[in-house]
Amino acid sequence: MLHGRAAMRPDGTAFTFTDYSDDPAGRAQTLTWSQLSRRTMSVAAEIAAHGAVGDRAVILAPQGLEYILAFLGAMQAGLIAVPLPLPHRGSSHDRVSAVFADTTPAVVLTTSAVSADVRDYIDESRLETAPTVLHVDAIDPNADGAAFTPPAATPETAYLQYSSGSTRLPTGVMIAHRNLSSNFEQLMRSLLGGRQLPDLTVVSWLPFYHDMGLVLGVCAPILGGFAADLTSPVAFLEQPSRWIRALATAKNAFSAAPNFAFELAARKTTDAQLAGLDLGSVAGIINGAERVDPGTLARFSDRFAHFNFRDDMLRPSYGLAEATVFVASGVWDDTAVVDRFDTDELSAGRVQRCRTGGSALVRYALPQSPVLRIVDTDTGVECPPEVVGEIWVCGDNVAAGYWSRTAEEQQCFGAVVSGPSPGTPAGPWLRTGDLGFVHDGALFIVGRIKDLLIIRGRNHYPEDIEATVQEITRGRVAAIAVPVNSTEKLVTVIELKKPADMHHVKSSVTSAISTVHGLSVEDLVLVPPGSIPTTTSGKVRRAACVEHYRADQFERLDA
Repeated sequence: MLHGRAAMRPDGTAFTFTDYSDDPAGRAQTLTWSQLSRRTMSVAAEIAAHGAVGDRAVILAPQGLEYILAFLGAMQAGLIAVPLPLPHRGSSHDRVSAVFADTTPAVVLTTSAVSADVRDYIDESRLETAPTVLHVDAIDPNADGAAFTPPAATPETAYLQYSSGSTRLPTGVMIAHRNLSSNFEQLMRSLLGGRQLPDLTVVSWLPFYHDMGLVLGVCAPILGGFAADLTSPVAFLEQPSRWIRALATAKNAFSAAPNFAFELAARKTTDAQLAGLDLGSVAGIINGAERVDPGTLARFSDRFAHFNFRDDMLRPSYGLAEATVFVASGVWDDTAVVDRFDTDELSAGRVQRCRTGGSALVRYALPQSPVLRIVDTDTGVECPPEVVGEIWVCGDNVAAGYWSRTAEEQQCFGAVVSGPSPGTPAGPWLRTGDLGFVHDGALFIVGRIKDLLIIRGRNHYPEDIEATVQEITRGRVAAIAVPVNSTEKLVTVIELKKPADMHHVKSSVTSAISTVHGLSVEDLVLVPPGSIPTTTSGKVRRAACVEHYRADQFERLDA
């Protein structure tokens, strides 16, 4: 697809990356389709000299065009790409070392600026055979890549998408070329509704090593022939207005971000930063999370409405790396009544609407491709509407499994529905580990099975408790269950910006959790912003929070 784009539109802009690290105004670098094609071949030729077809090529590089060239060059050479985050100096090397041990790479692709750090990671990994370190930025951009002959046969697996760190041991999802192309078609069909937007621009600051950042920021522009306007996560966090300005200035901008980014952008972007700009041409923005907060969508839509942002531009979406990235989406409607469900009934696995209170959930359209069903976790039988069960997915976007894991560790793949209804494939199905239900012909997502809190014999979804607390604090929250004297107790960790509010927050939160959820809080842990462990996409790592709490590792503002 890349080389086809280069042949048809050699001088068209493919990727633009704006670097803000040295200049607050940003310095933009651009690659045309022909430049990208030629440089990919040059990088592939260098990689092929140090690795064989099917070997792994780990990418440890800063966010930038070199990262994209490394990813494409590895696949062009017939190696399996392994995109990873570059660890911060002084941070633990455990995750990188675990992936090195898991993949035994032949090549590590990096840049000259971080080469010394990367070699330290390799040394600490103590591999039997050290991989070759290649500096992508040192490969002559004018080298004759045409002299390189791509391998006749390449591995079915295009790249390994490693988990973002919510578990202790990273697992690599084997994403095939077929998975990638199928999921792109599913995503475009669902999110654009069949509209043809050949001049669409992908706007993204998401990290390239994350599934959403890689598919949206790198793969989708090539598969769809779109221009990409990219920057780094650090650039966004420094000034969230950079994302909003890029959406306004790009033609038919299409973007994606995790839930926290919408809150941050709405809170931190000033009218002066958007003076004279218009968001009326935005094609759509994905809000991707296991459970999207309706309040976040409403606040973001309201904040930018006077810049001609419309609520239907927001596309709450659900997906996971094991399904490449995308499964289902919806369209936000500010005028519609928020779907609320009785929390106690949901905890018992039943669905009952309520007018006020309860759990506010986002509705998603039931996808036709991939196929999705709600299944009883114990029996493997499809659940009827209005019953909570596990979300199962079947389609060409579902990966084959995890790299180098035993059959026992792969049980979420290859599941079979017992006695499938007409039109329901028997399998293979992906067990997502997420709970949801079908109501009024739409899909609703409740939360992760592994995060379910069981307190005094009753089920509670942490997202519900966290949403109640966030209405008061507006910051990140983690609701966890901690064993105390053989009984599970509720502990709530709250990031607080203004320590002076501690007394008010404690009393308000304790009262709200008691009133809404019928629970008493064993401990309220007030911590500074940034204290709660999260994944690369901003999701709370609740298991890590439990470990932090039990080891007394949180810096308590109320100590």
